[in-house]
Amino acid sequence: MDDSYAPATRSPGWITTPLTGGLVRGALDLERTARGGLLPHRLPAQARARARSGGDEEVAQAESQPSGVRLVFRTRATAVELDVRRTVLEYRGVPPRPDGAYDLYVDGEPAGRSTASGGDRLILDLGDGSRETVPGPVGTVRFAGLAGREKTVEVWLPYTETTELLRLRTDAPVTAVAPDGRRVWLHHGSSISQGAAADSAATAWPALAAASRGVELVNLGLGGSAVLDPFTARALRDTPADLVSVKIGINIVNRDLMRLRAFGPAVHGFLDTVREGHPTTPLLVVSPVHCPMQEEVPGPAAPEIGDGKVEFQALGDPAEVALGKLNLRVVREELARIVAERAAEDPELFYLDGRELYGEADAADLPLPDGLHPGPAAHRRMGERFGAFAFGPGGPFADRA
Repeated sequence: MDDSYAPATRSPGWITTPLTGGLVRGALDLERTARGGLLPHRLPAQARARARSGGDEEVAQAESQPSGVRLVFRTRATAVELDVRRTVLEYRGVPPRPDGAYDLYVDGEPAGRSTASGGDRLILDLGDGSRETVPGPVGTVRFAGLAGREKTVEVWLPYTETTELLRLRTDAPVTAVAPDGRRVWLHHGSSISQGAAADSAATAWPALAAASRGVELVNLGLGGSAVLDPFTARALRDTPADLVSVKIGINIVNRDLMRLRAFGPAVHGFLDTVREGHPTTPLLVVSPVHCPMQEEVPGPAAPEIGDGKVEFQALGDPAEVALGKLNLRVVREELARIVAERAAEDPELFYLDGRELYGEADAADLPLPDGLHPGPAAHRRMGERFGAFAFGPGGPFADRA
């Protein structure tokens, strides 16, 4: 990652500040593009190469969507502009999703929301798996009317759009902000952790939990790709953190990737690798939240398009669970067993049943809009509950200083 910080240069009416690693939080790697922009990545280069070697683009797509990545700086500016070239994912035959949200925070408080226009469109066909890229122009994200005092500004990037950062303009000088000593929480999970169906990356449940408890979030939620990949475990191992959590299970079930015989050893191997880099760090294993369609029915799950919407359906046969196929009930039982077994020799290893964050009663109260992902209100509830459990008195992430 480029951690240098170049001085600002002036243009008429604005100060243009070079975008460097000193201004970016929450990314594991920053790629300098051919256009001179900065492309945040949430997996390091070696992990991206391993993911692509099998021809699967889903990991690359998810890790380049910058959930939890934000620009952070000090300034007296009353206006901020950010030029970006986004890549927007669309599904053929389905209306485009709303533009991704850029959330503005000033001294830790919400202060505005904006979107970008233009950008490239990546169009996927769920029927035959084909993809088409339609190029588009650069867009600009604008915030105005900020107080003219010295303040810390954060711009959270969208979790739904790959975002190439091109230019940062302000009407007053910008300086980088040094880390303030807050504990760093490193979290890995599925699309729900990445933010799926939340209003924005800043209002996804991990971001809300982090904000409520005053910790610095590094979000490695990877939509569709929380499948115990060794390269992801190595990325977690090699990332400095004070607290680590891994949310395991839903993608393995809905992609029908493993049988019970392979799942247990894969979990052990994943945790072993994480522990190589974080031998005594509090490590919390979280099982899947309640998902009615896959509680008893194994995978695979597949999207269905109807009335311009995508809804997910479980396609497995419950009778095959006896033969080793996985449903969410079996996954939770196995994760609880593994953590209890390992915790006998690892006092900093903990378990949380995901249904404590979103359970059967929550599904009745706040149903999953597409059968798989919680909506904005459910994300808020999950963030509150995780914060209370993990960071509250006696919790695995409680401050012991």
